[in-house]
Amino acid sequence: MRWSKPLRVHLGVLVVASLLCTSMPIIWMAFRQGSNAAVSAGAQHMREMSLRLIEGYRHTLEGGYEAVALASTLPQLVSPPPQDIKAKQELFLEVLRNVPEATSIYTGYPDGSYLQVINAGRRDVRQTLAAPDEAGFAIRTIAGRQSANVVSTLGFLDSKARAIGERDVDDGSFDPRQRPWYQLVVQDGAPVSVGPYVTGTLRVPTLTIAAPMKDDGRVVVGINVHLQTIGRLLDARGISPHARAYVIDGSGNLVAHSDPDIMRRIIAIWSRTSGAFAITANAFDTSLETIVRLRQDPAFATGGLARIELDGASYLVQIAPVSVSGVFRGSTAAIVVPLDDLVAEANRLLVRNLLIAGILLIAGVAASVILSRMVSRSLYRLADEARMIGDLEVSEKALSHSWITEINTLASALSASRHAIGQFALYVPREVVRRIVSPEGRAVVKAKRQDVTALFTDIRDFTTISEQNSPENVVDTLSAYFELLNTIAERHDGTVVQYLGDSIFVMWNAPVQDGRHVEHGCRCALAMKGAIDELNSENRVHGRPELFTRFGLHTGPAVVGSFGAISRQQYTAMGDTINVASRLEGLNKEFGTSILVSAAVHNAVGDRFQFRPLGLVQVKGRAEKVDLWELVGERV
Repeated sequence: MRWSKPLRVHLGVLVVASLLCTSMPIIWMAFRQGSNAAVSAGAQHMREMSLRLIEGYRHTLEGGYEAVALASTLPQLVSPPPQDIKAKQELFLEVLRNVPEATSIYTGYPDGSYLQVINAGRRDVRQTLAAPDEAGFAIRTIAGRQSANVVSTLGFLDSKARAIGERDVDDGSFDPRQRPWYQLVVQDGAPVSVGPYVTGTLRVPTLTIAAPMKDDGRVVVGINVHLQTIGRLLDARGISPHARAYVIDGSGNLVAHSDPDIMRRIIAIWSRTSGAFAITANAFDTSLETIVRLRQDPAFATGGLARIELDGASYLVQIAPVSVSGVFRGSTAAIVVPLDDLVAEANRLLVRNLLIAGILLIAGVAASVILSRMVSRSLYRLADEARMIGDLEVSEKALSHSWITEINTLASALSASRHAIGQFALYVPREVVRRIVSPEGRAVVKAKRQDVTALFTDIRDFTTISEQNSPENVVDTLSAYFELLNTIAERHDGTVVQYLGDSIFVMWNAPVQDGRHVEHGCRCALAMKGAIDELNSENRVHGRPELFTRFGLHTGPAVVGSFGAISRQQYTAMGDTINVASRLEGLNKEFGTSILVSAAVHNAVGDRFQFRPLGLVQVKGRAEKVDLWELVGERV
């Protein structure tokens, strides 16, 4: 048996395959292009944001450097306090107003004098200094350290530089000449950067830019930037939610980080110690070791993008030097962005497109199922009609309509076939037609020898009846008569082979095999006689002629099949058995009987039916006499 599946399966598979073959490549190409575009756009955005971030950091350092460079040229700063103290304070206050990222600006002198103006706007600064809540600035002054009248005070100004308080502080706790910024400037005689280190006054980690005074190299002016301020400057969340930025010094040590938590840990370490800073702080970010290596590569050291794998994830990295006018040499800012953040939008689009494709796929499958069911339903209906035609159920039906032209064409063809076969079945025994149109039709029409039971009927005095009644009345009466006998014959598995005027020829065991064909023939003859008796009773009531019928029944071998010319044939049976059955029907006139059968019939079913013996009779056209019996009825 060849493999086959319903039409709806084929249509469903075809639609799904078509949708998959068209949508999946498009979605994949769109995803790849979208992903590449997202990476490119993200990289461009990252460059812009990174440059802005790095420039902001560099701008802060430049602001501090320019402030220090300007202050180092002013002569009023050369003299130690309290000389020109007001001018010095006004200058430092102006610097803090113009460099808001600066924590403080100060000057150290070779005699140990010191002047520092502190931005006290930060809450933590006020807490450290125990300053009033309204304090905007604090001024630390150490003067006359070499004399007996040492001045060491901490004064407070509000945001408008108005004095709001002052107190004495211990001068022994701080000596500018011991600070790293002072020592390096005096040693090098040039501007320097120092840090991170812990400031002496605020006790917080800071970066310092310091320079010698132009007129006296032993007088040093410096400016501080709090590490926490630097951490805020490095905020990289504008690039992506998980981006991070940090600064490393020339030795590869972590200086500042954009992650507030890491920045707090860095500050906490620097607030306690400076010796173990590099070892401890560098462990806070696992990408630091890779960044240190990358900045040795010229392709990436000056701002080129690099792609790295870290902890099983891909990252884009941009690094850039942040030295300013020779200070902070070797310092590098690094921006590290997860690649997934840059392609997140492309991934969301892919998921959306996949959902849309899935919905379309489901809709396509549903549409194909509906379409295939509609088509299949029409085809199954036509197939049922074809089977009914094959079974000779050829009653006229309305054409089944479909919106598919080809199915309508097929339905019309089947309707024409039904009509043609129905007409054909009116002239040929129905079972013969059924067998002929079956795949084994050739075997049916081929003539062959086999046992059959043959029944012939004839109406007594039919010529007289035809003469005494109108042709229309005779036709109507005869049509009802034949319909009755035909129905009874089919009910008893017989095949009406021929209508011969007012006679019919019925046969059993051909074309359908019947192991009880003799019994069925006898029972059919009795049923026909009983039905005709009832018909005659109705005919008498309605004034129609009575039809007294004689029956001849014989069984035996005959040649059964199609006979005639090549272009026109007839299905029938030939042989002595058929002739004897016909002669037995005619002998009813001599014996005044209705149903005569041969000894062969009696011998076959004598135990099931009642017979009356009539003896041996010479049959016309036959040398041997026939043992004649009358079929009376069934045994009870």
